Amino acid sequence: MSAPENSDALRHLTLVPEAQKQLFLEARTAHTFTGEPVTEEQIRAVYELVKYAPTSMNQQPLRIALVRSPHARERLVAHMTGRNQEKTAKAPLVAVLAADLDFHEELPRLVPFMENPQAVFAEEGPREASARFNTALQVGYFILGIRAAGLAAGPMAGFDHAAVSKEFFGDGRHQAVCVVNIGHPGPDAWTGRLPRLPYEEVVTTV
Repeated sequence: MSAPENSDALRHLTLVPEAQKQLFLEARTAHTFTGEPVTEEQIRAVYELVKYAPTSMNQQPLRIALVRSPHARERLVAHMTGRNQEKTAKAPLVAVLAADLDFHEELPRLVPFMENPQAVFAEEGPREASARFNTALQVGYFILGIRAAGLAAGPMAGFDHAAVSKEFFGDGRHQAVCVVNIGHPGPDAWTGRLPRLPYEEVVTTV
């Protein structure tokens, strides 16, 4: 594989080139997987790494349902859209990532130095918006963690969010935001790298 077009800029990073490739430069969204299983130990290792990534006020609203049983897989596939059904049916492991909309109930032990931290999120609208935003952050961390474990991730938003939330959480306080297929990449797992916006179009200095 040829050197990335931004290789000169990347030399200023302290992350070693091999890790740059594994996490970013050569990583892709996987569309097929081998039959090799993904173990509980691997997923635990991923979580133990990514749980230290930051969220606003240490909210940590992400909740994860690992779909392992054939019956649960069938229930999930029924709510996926289009080609995502086949991908989800064949992946070694599937994770449903959801936002805990009542994450504020856990704040007394997550920010123990603060008195009554729940009061900051007493209003339902701002609390749910914060839950969704910070869960989106944690979804990104989770995908990087999957890559760090030597696995590939296939994140998808194409599913019936309300139905999946009810099917796998059912308490009304969790909102499914992403479904991620996980495993070792199979034949023709990758599509070509799509263009990225250049630094000059994204970054301004004021």
